[in-house]
Order: sequence, then structure tokens, then C-alpha cells
Amino acid sequence: MTPVSEERREKAVLVGVDRPGASWPLASSLAELERLVDTAGADVAAVTTQKLDAPNPRTFVGSGKAEEVAELARAHAADLVVFDDELTPSQQSNLEKVVGKDVKVIDRTALILDIFALHATSKEGRLQVRLAQNEYLLPRLRGMWAHLASNRMGGGVGSRFGEGESQLEVDRRMVRKRITSIRRELKHLAEVRAIQRESRYESGMFKVALAGYTNAGKSSLLNRLTNADVLAYDKLFATLDSTTRKFELPEGREITVTDTVGFIQKLPTTLIEAFKSTLDEITGADLVLHVVDASSDEYEAQIAAVEDVLGQIEAQDLLRVLVFNKCDLLDGEQCGALKARHPQAQFVSAATGEGIAELVGHVARVASAQDEHLDVVIPYNRGDLVSVAHERCHILSEKHEEDGTHLVMLAAPSFAGLFRPYAAEKDR
Repeated sequence: MTPVSEERREKAVLVGVDRPGASWPLASSLAELERLVDTAGADVAAVTTQKLDAPNPRTFVGSGKAEEVAELARAHAADLVVFDDELTPSQQSNLEKVVGKDVKVIDRTALILDIFALHATSKEGRLQVRLAQNEYLLPRLRGMWAHLASNRMGGGVGSRFGEGESQLEVDRRMVRKRITSIRRELKHLAEVRAIQRESRYESGMFKVALAGYTNAGKSSLLNRLTNADVLAYDKLFATLDSTTRKFELPEGREITVTDTVGFIQKLPTTLIEAFKSTLDEITGADLVLHVVDASSDEYEAQIAAVEDVLGQIEAQDLLRVLVFNKCDLLDGEQCGALKARHPQAQFVSAATGEGIAELVGHVARVASAQDEHLDVVIPYNRGDLVSVAHERCHILSEKHEEDGTHLVMLAAPSFAGLFRPYAAEKDR
């Protein structure tokens, strides 16, 4: 799909399949699909569902339901049909034959890729989306050039191979070449990002990453914490590019806070792979704040979806804290029930500032948990170390003595080695 004006938004028919053992209720999944369609720039004209034990290998839904979908598309003059699950290339091809050539048939994966394409702003973000799109497209090229063979050979028996297939192979080679080129360019950008990340690691700063379901309010929370100006809209996938900002804890120590791309249920594997370098911001963090939309009826399923993606990027063992955002949208009883269910979590509102001080205090305690208690006297000719202490450590007391600046402080393990040689006499 392409962005369209309000005067002519595309019309979509949504199709969902209710299968046993699904992690999300079908109604909730379709409601989210409707939001995705709206974000992509279309209106939902009709919704139809079917209960199946297993997808039909030819058309995903049953043949009768496929005909019903085609009728719905014609009755509502729909421009596209969107399936809530990923279709195989053959299923998509068979459905297109049933629905008709004037109506696009896409699945949830294609829809998400389309939204990512609309919202990617950085060079790396655009390349990551293009890579995922091309990897999605490659197995779906079959038959796209069949019209060339039939036009030039008159159709009928003997016309289903030849020049059309040759063009298909040429097109496949072009897509493979494009994928290789994009991967090469992304590898270079990933190396640049890795150098930038390494410099942050070497700085010894405590690193916090915000992860969570799309639209949980991560960007709003980053803005509230750091006075940043990151784009924050009430839309799915409003921001795709990771953003890192410095933040000063109450004791004066600086840390970094990084906002990352939001997750979603049934997030395409191709997207996870394409965004690997961006998601590395999570795997390199000392603490992950898992931001949850407290006002969502599906918050538990959303938590599970995020945990699943964290597992895919091997970040499941990182220290994590649940942060329930948008608590201003809950009444006292709802908030109390949520706190009783998740006693170890933090409860905030990025919109009003409620609970932010408590969250910052918790981050500060986690950041200092591994700190070493030091009692040092820094010579006056090493003012640079005093500056490091103020910027990176927690100063408990400071006195100016004859031999130098006497500091009692808590220092992260990565910094403690700088100060140990200056231990006060009683500590030597």
C-alpha cells in the first residue's frame, strides 16, 4: 500500500482464522490488525472470520470462505484483502485468482513491512526495511511474469514456460543481488554503530534500554526522563530508529537511556533479522526497562510477545524491570489490582510524571548495586580523575586536604581501577 489522501483512502477486508491454542483471542488480534491497517492508510470495510483446526494448504481459509471473501471485496468495492496470518506464496497466488486481479491480497507480514517502510527515516532504518521487503518478496516472484509468455506465445498449451520463466529468473537474480548489496551496506553501518556503542561501553556508563510492545509509550518515557524531543505519537510503530540520550541520576552519575523499535505479536522473522543491529542496543544494555501499556486489556499477551522477541535476540537473561506506563488511564481499583499482581514492577505515567521519581530511584539502586566503596585521596594535579568521579560515580563525601581531594564514593567496577592506586592510607 502507499500513503493516500483522506479523500481517497483504500478500503480493506480483514480475514481472521480462529485456531485452537492461539496465544491471542481472535477478536483482539483482529482489532490490532485494524489499527495496523489504519496506520498504513486504509479503512476497514468488512471483517470475516472462520474457525479451523489447521489452515487450508491451498487458500489458507476454506474454498467456500475464499469465495465469500471475494464477494465481500466486490460488495464493498475493496482495494485489498488483509489476512491476519502469514500466507505462503502459493496460498497468496491462489487467493488472488479467487478474489480477482483488481484486489490486492496481502498478509499481516506485508502490512507490517509497509508500515515500517512509511515510518523509517534514517538511512539504516530504510535499508533494514528494504532488506526485509526483498527477502519477503523473493519466494513470491513465481508467476509474476507469466503474462510475458502468454502474450508472446499466444497462450494455451506450451505457453507456460519459456520467456516468462527466463524473465522470472532474471528478476530473482536482481532481487538476490539487491539483498546482497543491502546486506553489505547494512554491515558497514552496523560496524559504525558498533564503534559508537563500544565507545559508550568503554566509557563505563551504566546503560539502560527501553523495550516493549509498540505504542506502550517508550518514546514518551524517554522524553519524560531526559527532556528529549523524540517523536511520540499514539500510533503503532511511530518510531523505528533507536535513540540514545544521557540522563543524570539524582546522585550526579550519568547513565545512557536508549529507546528501541517496538515489538508486536507475529512480528516477522525477516524484520527481526533485518533490525538485528538496532536490537543490539538491547543486548548490550546493563538494564532493560520492559515498558508495558497498563491500560491495554491484552497487556499480559503483549508482555509474552515482547519476551518472545527478547528470546529470539538472546536477551532473555538480561536484568529486566517491568514498567507499567499510562497508569493515569486506570482508576484506583485497577491500579491496585495491577500492583498486587506485579509487586516487583514500577508504575508510571509518562504523560503526567506520576511514578517517575520512584522509577529513577529504582534505576539508581540497580546501577549502584555492583559499585565498589572507595576512600581515596586524589592529588591536585589529577583534577581529571576528580571530574570523572563526579560524572561517573556516586560521591558520598568530598574534602580538600593538604595532599589532595579526599573522596569517599561508590564507583562502578569499570571505574574502580582508576581510583584504587589513590586509596587513603587506612585502606592501603
